[in-house]
Amino acid sequence: MTLVMKFGGTSVGSAEAMRQTADIIEQFKKEWGSTVVIASAMGSKPVKVTDLLLNGSKAALAGDMDEVTQLLPKLRTIHFDAIEELIPAGDKQTALKEEIDQYLTYFHNICQAISFLREISPRASDAIGGMGEQMSIRILAAYMSERGTPTEAIDATELIVTDDNFTNATPLIDETNAQTMARLKPLIEQGITPIVTGFIGATTDGITTTLGRGGSDYSAAIIGRAIEAAEVWIWTDVDGVMSTDPRIVPDAQTIPELTYLEVSELAFYGAQVLHPRTMRPVMQLGIPLRIKNTFNPDSPGTVIVKERELKAGNIRAVTGIRELSMISVEGRGMLGVHGVAARAFKSVAESEASVLLISQSSSEQSICFVVQQKNSADVVQRLETEFADEIKVRNIDCIAANENVAILTVVGSGMQGVPGVSGRFLGALGDSSISVMAIAQGSSECSISVVVAEDQVSAGIQAIHKMILEQ
Repeated sequence: MTLVMKFGGTSVGSAEAMRQTADIIEQFKKEWGSTVVIASAMGSKPVKVTDLLLNGSKAALAGDMDEVTQLLPKLRTIHFDAIEELIPAGDKQTALKEEIDQYLTYFHNICQAISFLREISPRASDAIGGMGEQMSIRILAAYMSERGTPTEAIDATELIVTDDNFTNATPLIDETNAQTMARLKPLIEQGITPIVTGFIGATTDGITTTLGRGGSDYSAAIIGRAIEAAEVWIWTDVDGVMSTDPRIVPDAQTIPELTYLEVSELAFYGAQVLHPRTMRPVMQLGIPLRIKNTFNPDSPGTVIVKERELKAGNIRAVTGIRELSMISVEGRGMLGVHGVAARAFKSVAESEASVLLISQSSSEQSICFVVQQKNSADVVQRLETEFADEIKVRNIDCIAANENVAILTVVGSGMQGVPGVSGRFLGALGDSSISVMAIAQGSSECSISVVVAEDQVSAGIQAIHKMILEQ
């Protein structure tokens, strides 16, 4: 059985963190027989290597090569300090430092080109953005080998084949499965642990791409699917998926087990542990996904599975998203008119805004939806242009944005088909004097979302979490 384990930036953020990560890899290699490791760029607070690299590209775009030059010693120190603590002085240490310096020279050269052209293409951004992973895996692999565990550092550009949508590429499943099996299976059969870059892939022409937000977790799921792993584990700096944000509710609890659908809903509506895309590859083969804490490895964490035993009416978690706007399109002339919603959402699509929630009155005289606040003005302007004729003859009375709102969402597969859950949810909000502006529930009945004023979202989360603990 093969276990795929992904380690986030804090898990490889320093020499000490890498030692702990190495202990974990060796422990579970013994238990499982074979392991594949995916690692992020070094990323201990307050300094994250990927942020430094991207800041350098932004400085180059502004023509400030002095800042880029000042970043190079910082990046070198972060990686060299770890190397010197983990690898004894000698030829291996020297060779590893030279390899890191080659990446930093490449980074500097790309920044020079950006500064000269005063333009940064998505392709150049991806080349820079994935460089932190390429450096971190080489340090971790060298350290594991120094400890006597056979490893090989592998760029995911050799494994994950994507389209050419730079900065947010989509993997090509068949090509990725074939390349990953061909590259990794021989190593696994020889007892070698591949240490693979997260976050990046490559086009069919071999040009580096990145997988967007949550890319390293996504990488682990993609590789897990390709080699048909027994499980995929995401090692991070929390004990698992929490019942809510512990910064808002100190007694938030780790949830032992969730379904793919529940976690997808939580991730979409604001929980930061996993990106929804991470679910897709493992769902296809029913591979369990587990969230564990590198700094508390004895904690069982949260396991995410296809199905779990349900308790009727059970709500598992509550989460919220802030900095949103609710856009309303209202008018008596909309009644029975075909295509209003289609035209409205066509306008939203043209603004490249994501719609997080939709609600429509049964009379068809109003439709409202929620977008990020940063997109609000553009969306309203496009809607006013689209419906200019209807506004002129008063078939549409109002297109307005209600700013400073938030979405509050409860999630739980146990809510499916159970009467009264919405009533308890809304009742708890009412008891806390929280006004609901709009409500939406999907056909899966796994989540219920409401729109509330942004300054009431914390109180709403606290009220609902109290209900969760008492159920």
